[in-house]
Amino acid sequence: MATIFSKIVAGEIPCHKVAEDEDFFAFLDINPLAKGHTLVIPKKEVDYLFDLNDADLSAMIIFSKRVSQAIEKAIPCKRVGLSVIGLEVPHAHIHLVPLNKESDIYFGKEKMAVSSDELAAIAEKIRKEF
Repeated sequence: MATIFSKIVAGEIPCHKVAEDEDFFAFLDINPLAKGHTLVIPKKEVDYLFDLNDADLSAMIIFSKRVSQAIEKAIPCKRVGLSVIGLEVPHAHIHLVPLNKESDIYFGKEKMAVSSDELAAIAEKIRKEF
């Protein structure tokens, strides 16, 4: 059965896409920790990031680097943090979170409420920098 992330890649579920190439897809988290919080996924379904073969894992990190550089240009922040948790969706993914302080990447805090229009504007800013 396809994961929610595979359905997003297939266009069955809408998202605010930030970047895409042949193998990877990046889109905004709809319940972000910070404005610009982005998820990077492989297009092929793999449950856990470290189940990817070495070449695909390396390529995903390089793609994530390019996305993080676009986030840094589009969103005022000191850094972009990277987190791999992978418990909520059985599809490998990386969280890229704009950081101004360490607590910005604390997943136990209440998530932000961001309107769809604002998410669309944020995604467009990041896409332009990608």
